[in-house]
Amino acid sequence: MYRSSNPALSNEVFTQAHNTGVGSETMTINGTVNKTGLLGLIVFGAALFTWYQFENGNLAMVTPVMIGGAILGAISGFVLVFNKTWASWLAPVYCVFQGLFLGGISAFMESTYPGIVVQAILLTFTILFSLLLIYRTGVIKVTENFRLMVGAATMGIALLYLISFIGSFFNFNIPMIHSNGTWGIVFSLVVIAVAALNLVMDFDFIERGAEAGAPKYMEWYGAFGLMVTLIWLYLEILRLLSKLRSR
Repeated sequence: MYRSSNPALSNEVFTQAHNTGVGSETMTINGTVNKTGLLGLIVFGAALFTWYQFENGNLAMVTPVMIGGAILGAISGFVLVFNKTWASWLAPVYCVFQGLFLGGISAFMESTYPGIVVQAILLTFTILFSLLLIYRTGVIKVTENFRLMVGAATMGIALLYLISFIGSFFNFNIPMIHSNGTWGIVFSLVVIAVAALNLVMDFDFIERGAEAGAPKYMEWYGAFGLMVTLIWLYLEILRLLSKLRSR
């Protein structure tokens, strides 16, 4: 019942959480929303650090901080997926590292295409609140077929990115991913659509977890899962806008 294509919010998460027996309080939607907002502020604050370093010309610092943030963010996120009871402190750590990475790449994009960051942020939050409204009104029903479809699309995209990353070491690139041509634009739109549908899956996952009375620390874990999807969505929107601006 608790299935999400988001790797941080997998099918067995809440079942495993019940088995830990940590604490007597239970997860609530409001609690998860509040913690998501806090994690968002942490990402923003960390991003400002690398952004201002870039603006002040400290490029020798920005690059290693970005790379370190991306790597340590991935490691901390991976550890959190397998140690959910650590979510109350490891989720903020993940967001600090990801914020450092996002601040650097956003500053670079802004210097190349002025105004692109504000556009990407606005589009990200527009999609977030629009889908939340659509979900709450029941327009989108999260059925088993819906979960399977979104999950398969997400895994397919992840596999394609992995092949592209490995291929870059052997001078092999997949043009459709990086091109600013028609197919490159279409690919980015498809990826953004899949990322957006993952938000719907996350909403449903968190709502069901609250209804089932999952442990309180799962609020942090649910907020972490939402941040994973939002960061992915923001980066894909940034990529799409950069493709459009470079044409």
